[in-house]
Amino acid sequence: MTTTHVTTERTDRLAVQLFTALHERLEDLESPTPDRLYATVQPANLVGAVRALWDGLRARYLITVGLDRRGEGAGFEVLHCFALDHERLRCALRVPLDAQRPVIPSVTPLIPGASWAELEIRDLFGIEIEGHPDPRRLILPDGFPEGVHPLRKDFPYDKRPPLDGPSFKFKDPPAGTTVMRLGPFFPVLEEPSQWRLFVDGERVVGADYRGFYSHRAVEKLAEAKLPYNQVISLAERICGICGCVHSTAYCQAIEEAASLTVPLRARVIRSLILELERLQSHLLWVGLACHIIGFDFVFQQSWRVREPLMVLAEFLTGSRKHFQCNVIGGVTFDVTAEKRRRILEVLAAVEREAVTLVKALEGDEALIARLKGVGVFTPEEVRLMGAVGPTARGSGVPLDARRDHPYAAYDQLAFDVVTHDGCDNLGRTMVRVGEMFESVKLMRQCVRILDELPEGDLVGEVPAELPHFREGMHAVEAPRGEVFHYARTGSGNGPDRWRVRAPSYQNIQSVPLMLKAGTTVADVPITLGSVDPCFSCTERMEVVDVAARTRRVLHREEIRRLVQTGHVPAPEEGRAR
Repeated sequence: MTTTHVTTERTDRLAVQLFTALHERLEDLESPTPDRLYATVQPANLVGAVRALWDGLRARYLITVGLDRRGEGAGFEVLHCFALDHERLRCALRVPLDAQRPVIPSVTPLIPGASWAELEIRDLFGIEIEGHPDPRRLILPDGFPEGVHPLRKDFPYDKRPPLDGPSFKFKDPPAGTTVMRLGPFFPVLEEPSQWRLFVDGERVVGADYRGFYSHRAVEKLAEAKLPYNQVISLAERICGICGCVHSTAYCQAIEEAASLTVPLRARVIRSLILELERLQSHLLWVGLACHIIGFDFVFQQSWRVREPLMVLAEFLTGSRKHFQCNVIGGVTFDVTAEKRRRILEVLAAVEREAVTLVKALEGDEALIARLKGVGVFTPEEVRLMGAVGPTARGSGVPLDARRDHPYAAYDQLAFDVVTHDGCDNLGRTMVRVGEMFESVKLMRQCVRILDELPEGDLVGEVPAELPHFREGMHAVEAPRGEVFHYARTGSGNGPDRWRVRAPSYQNIQSVPLMLKAGTTVADVPITLGSVDPCFSCTERMEVVDVAARTRRVLHREEIRRLVQTGHVPAPEEGRAR
């Protein structure tokens, strides 16, 4: 075994613990930065190594990353990423795989929250997952040909294979239950999702989910075509609310990989804009949640209170939403004294209005009754599913990347991690309400630091060419929870691999666990809404022929013809009926 020298007591301690736990299973141990460890194990030893991290060290599962390294004379590779929050460390188990037939054992039976990530590397890389409990297709659209894997390096980024394979197979309902379809479009949810609810009368006894309706292939596009700084614009558009969150996480992953230093002024500005994004997002969510349960007065008032923040965002950045705040090594604009005065004025008004809004929420007995004891999600379930953000903190689990793994300027700022022990929809609601006032406090601290800082550089030193094949993994606490980005620098002027994990990726997997015994159909929309799910746009539609008692899925070209002609097209050859 070869070991790269580690440079902190914390990393040394974890390295010793890993070596003791894994011993002969461990092939290599690297520490490229003081709070990162990469441990290499063979597939046969993976489950034991994961168990040592998960059970022995109580590590938290983050995501699984697939890589195609055949162009470098290697094979495929899988990284299982973990966080040891109490040590402020992140660790990845690196598993080298054969170039001809990559096979890896599933860790989902041990960590249920790894299910989607394992199926994703199966779909997109063709890495076989042995022992996965639910091996149905996940990412690829219905009809995508078997044996074609888009994230392999030899798959062109602009290739469009014919869709002539089978449709997705939903789970069979339990005996004695009825299937209730929710989505893909549902009036109280702002984005599409498709759920099959298994109901006994009004009582929900189970659920099945089909997502990834419009996989936009941002990772493939970034790896195939875009230089480092152009990927930032793509990252900003992953989410309509969390644009700055994703661009910050991406930049920090690249900066870590390339050992770049970001000036303090730029880091403070990043924190300021991130908290502005969080504050307006929470106000938006409070309004939507109240709309879901019919409390439209608070919906309207919440969005009214939010509007000055959107105007402020445009004043600071030039845009109400996509801020283009970040570049590799820093930020694109300063926050002048005039802008800082405006920030304080808006915060004072918004805080005052928000207090009144919260009193209306807390004093409404009907609203509390709709939320309390509904959508129960225990702390142990939080850990098993890898849930993050208010979804975790609403169950009393104090996860927060700003505190646990400080980034930007959060090591210079003081704030409370807001938690609630309700473990239900009410708990997740009250966490977001409390965090609004923490964001106001953090933004004021950022303004004060900028007032005291001398004028200086907004971008650090960035070489013309970044070092090749270096890795970075970084997280940012988004309004919905921890966003995690892995990046590996390429041999040219752009990333060789970029992996994005949004908080909804883990939180949506948790929703079926919230639909426990006693949940009624009426509780489902607000329980789903309580995790603030972020879905992508849909490209599928299901058509049900009531007379013939059949159903089939329309694909993109068929939907286009439906829109043009107003008639449902005839089934295409090879489509599942």
